[in-house]
Amino acid sequence: MQVTPRNVLALDVGMVRVGVAIASLIALLPRPLVTLQQDETFFEKLKVIVSEEEVGAIVVGYPRGMQGQQTQQTDAIVAFTEELKEHIIQPIYLQDEALTSKHAETELIARGKQYQKGDIDALAATYILDDFLREHPSGFEVTA
Repeated sequence: MQVTPRNVLALDVGMVRVGVAIASLIALLPRPLVTLQQDETFFEKLKVIVSEEEVGAIVVGYPRGMQGQQTQQTDAIVAFTEELKEHIIQPIYLQDEALTSKHAETELIARGKQYQKGDIDALAATYILDDFLREHPSGFEVTA
C-alpha cells in the first residue's frame, strides 16, 4: 500500500541538535515538531518521523555568510545533505536560513517563558519552512 504524503519537514541543522518543523501540504502552516540530537541515532529517528508523519519532502536550512558567501557551516550542511540522501528517498530542498535562529530566540524571549536551546532550533526550523513555502507558492515536488 502506498501512502500519499501529507506533510513537508524542515531541518535546522546544528553540530549538536537538529530542530525539526512540519507543515501540512494542504494548510501550509509550519509548526515546531521536535529537536533531535545530532548523534549516531539521528538518521534512524528522522526516518521514523518521515514515515509516521507521511512526509513528502524535506527542506534543510542552508547557512551562508552575511554577504552570501559559503562558510565552513555551509560546507557542513552540504555534507549533511549528501548523507541525508543516503537515508531517505524524499526530495530535499535547501533554503536560506539567514538569521532564523536569532529571530527564533528573539520571539521566545518576547513570550516571557523559559526555553531551552532546542526550542530555538525547532522554532528556527519553522521559520526556514515558512520561508520555503512562501517562495514556492505554486508548489514543489513531493514523493508519494
